[in-house]
Amino acid sequence: MASTSRSLTRAVLGGALVFTGVAHLTFARRGFQVAVPDWVPGDPDTTVVASGVVEIALGGAMLFARRRRRAVGRLVAIFLAAVFPGNVSQWTHHRSAPGLDTEMKRFGRLFLQPVLMLLALWSTRR
Repeated sequence: MASTSRSLTRAVLGGALVFTGVAHLTFARRGFQVAVPDWVPGDPDTTVVASGVVEIALGGAMLFARRRRRAVGRLVAIFLAAVFPGNVSQWTHHRSAPGLDTEMKRFGRLFLQPVLMLLALWSTRR
């Protein structure tokens, strides 16, 4: 049963990462730019594109990696930790984005990120 739950979680998380990565590159690109903290050097659009490419790669790895599954889970957790300051910045600066258009939604998103990190680690362990 745990194996099935882990596989399902990996599939959902991998699919969500791919979807979100594609959104970074296409229809929600501008919305993701508001989450880039002011202290990040360079153009926010470049940051959004780069993070979108990484999300697609990590999501694909979650879906298809077998032998290096555990390493992929760790990389996904690290990536999610790395982009967490963007969630904090978005909340503290009251910046709306697709699906995050209220204070409560932006605040709630802060608690989702650690859960996603734990799911990435749990779903890729042996």
